Amino acid sequence: MPKLELDEELVRKLSGLLDETGLTEIEYEGGGHRIRVVRGGTVLAAAPAPAAPPPAAATGAVPADAASDDSVPANAVTSPMVGTAYCAPEPGAPAFVSVGDTVKEGQTLLIIEAMKVMNQIPSPRAGKVSQILVQDGQPVEYGEPLLIIE
Repeated sequence: MPKLELDEELVRKLSGLLDETGLTEIEYEGGGHRIRVVRGGTVLAAAPAPAAPPPAAATGAVPADAASDDSVPANAVTSPMVGTAYCAPEPGAPAFVSVGDTVKEGQTLLIIEAMKVMNQIPSPRAGKVSQILVQDGQPVEYGEPLLIIE
């Protein structure tokens, strides 16, 4: 395995870029090597995952939490991804839709930011918005109901 010669000048330049730009991390790749410079911060330890609940008995017993299952309403538009929901194109701008609005198929209902990418969520059908189930800036999960179109 070839020994990597550390280019201290390059590391100093990258560190200087972090200071100039306010970034917390920068990565440079060249000559078959990759250098990543990260500004020091708090390291968070991940908590262990909770233990999985025991499987339901073979007798067909229904787990207690299944009875309180939050089913998705029939006319709900659900989130196609995990991210942060935004109701307007930018802070201070009017919302894409409001309760009572009539929407067309393909019309943008809201935006979900996922991995620094703003994804427009189009209406799957025409109809009237009867409920908006998320707030601006709220984290959403895959399959979570966002709004209801009647």
